[in-house]
Amino acid sequence: MQASRLSVQGRAFAHIAAFHPEITALRRDLHAHPELGFEEHYTVARVREALQVCGVDEIHTGIGKTGLVAVVRGRSTASGKMMGLRADMDALPMTEHNDFAHQSTKPGLMHGCGHDGHTAMLVAAARYLAETRQFDGTAVLIFQPGEEGYAGARAMIEDGLFERFPVQSVFGMHNWPAMRPGTVGINPGPMMAAADRITIEVTGKGGHGGHPYATVDPVLVAAHIITAVQSIVSRNVKAVDSAVISICAVRAGDPAAMSVVPGSATLVGTVRSFSPVVQALVERRLSELCAAVAIGFGATAQVTYERSYPATINSPAEARFAGDVAQSLVGHEQVVRDLEPSMGAEDFSFMLQAKPGAYMRLGQGEENGLGSCFLHNSRYDFNDAVLPLGAALHASLAEQGMPLANGSDAEPQAES
Repeated sequence: MQASRLSVQGRAFAHIAAFHPEITALRRDLHAHPELGFEEHYTVARVREALQVCGVDEIHTGIGKTGLVAVVRGRSTASGKMMGLRADMDALPMTEHNDFAHQSTKPGLMHGCGHDGHTAMLVAAARYLAETRQFDGTAVLIFQPGEEGYAGARAMIEDGLFERFPVQSVFGMHNWPAMRPGTVGINPGPMMAAADRITIEVTGKGGHGGHPYATVDPVLVAAHIITAVQSIVSRNVKAVDSAVISICAVRAGDPAAMSVVPGSATLVGTVRSFSPVVQALVERRLSELCAAVAIGFGATAQVTYERSYPATINSPAEARFAGDVAQSLVGHEQVVRDLEPSMGAEDFSFMLQAKPGAYMRLGQGEENGLGSCFLHNSRYDFNDAVLPLGAALHASLAEQGMPLANGSDAEPQAES
């Protein structure tokens, strides 16, 4: 699908679509050179070079280690408004199994989540905003490192992001293969879950597998714990709330020692939830239940509960505004305003804890076509057809959120 086949209205889209090939070339270059969190040196260099050519007013690097912030001032700044627009830049530690020309050149690293596309879209939005400046205020373009498990958003905030650039609101978006190109999804509340890590250390008494009566078998205890913890959601969490507990790894004993009962076992997993109340409930019940199950067998169990990313919760007013902006581009029927929240996690949540804002989904999946592989799939690739739409959505948030007092300067809308 080409961008010209998307039914999108507006000056921003028409303007950006004119340099669609350049955006695509940047996106594919970034895809070919993936970098992990806080190692995005090539990416930042390419972004900085592109922004300098675009003519943005300021470029700041080294925020949150490898984060970059660009500033574009509107035709006027009398309103005093300042809006943040964010894109993540990092890749994943996975092997790519695509065979196109822009496949990863780095073994074991891949842009399997589309952050290459997110970065390219924000660069394109920066170019448009710098070339047109049809807004009254300051656009702060946040190129964030380390979203994939490194909490890069938190690192940027702790490094003074919002003190240096005191935005009144902040917006982000993520491609979504489950939605068709030309569609946008949003929710006035939860968008993604909190992601917590749990480690359960079970300690028993090792011994001979032929004489289990002389042991306290931690493997048996671990098996009962795995089953028991599933009762927490079904019997402690209200049916109208949501939570997930998944035990994803078990380590005990030595496969080469078939007759040795080990002295300990370790379980590792994740908890997902949307409400801090539910999160606290699950944490408490895990500790209580695991300890009680272990005691029943004469063993002990210690739960370590690590809160990684908080839930991504949109501010209602900003979510409505973002939905309205999306609607102005793609029409009412192409905007899903009650998108089902995902049990995945996203560190944009740290920014939404600090500032009002909204996180959106940008459809990119074509049936049996481009962009249809789901995120974190070894054959995933960003669908370049939606690059101008994502960039126009970023830019239109700035234009409509910080409008010029005199609307007569605006160009008429165009449809592509």
